[in-house]
Amino acid sequence: MKNLLVILSLTVFTFGYSQDKETANFNKNEIKGNALMLVAGAFEATYERLINEESGVGVSLFVPYDNTIDTKFSLTPYYRFYFGKKPAAGFFAEGFGMINSYEYSYVSGVTTGVIYNIYDKANRTDFALGFGIGGKWITKKGFVFEINSGVGRNLFNSNNTDYKIVGRGGITLGYRFK
Repeated sequence: MKNLLVILSLTVFTFGYSQDKETANFNKNEIKGNALMLVAGAFEATYERLINEESGVGVSLFVPYDNTIDTKFSLTPYYRFYFGKKPAAGFFAEGFGMINSYEYSYVSGVTTGVIYNIYDKANRTDFALGFGIGGKWITKKGFVFEINSGVGRNLFNSNNTDYKIVGRGGITLGYRFK
């Protein structure tokens, strides 16, 4: 009876831990920089962790260095589902959330008799939900090229019509590693 239990246990462990060679060996971490945003006046870096061959989760950090950009900061976690033949490559669809801080102008005062608009600037922070699509290509050495775009909607400060919709997109270059 003991021998049967040992043989049964070994059999279950052997089959339970077996993996395909390709699935077990593909790299699961990516670090990327957005070249399009760099040209536009902002720094955006992304880290992505691949869950399996068809999906991954990641986070992007956006910080502008050009004062003409209204968005002052955004942190964007996302989930992606890949439709390509290679592990976590090809066409993808994503859902994302975005914490964003932006500067906006508003009318702060009106005098009696004649209307004088006095414009002030203020910062606001909001949270958006959205979706996006894109494509990812990867070389055998692990270099990544990606094009993506997406759109979302701010949920809390929606009385300001100029900042209801948020965008996401880029042309990114990066590297996939263990």
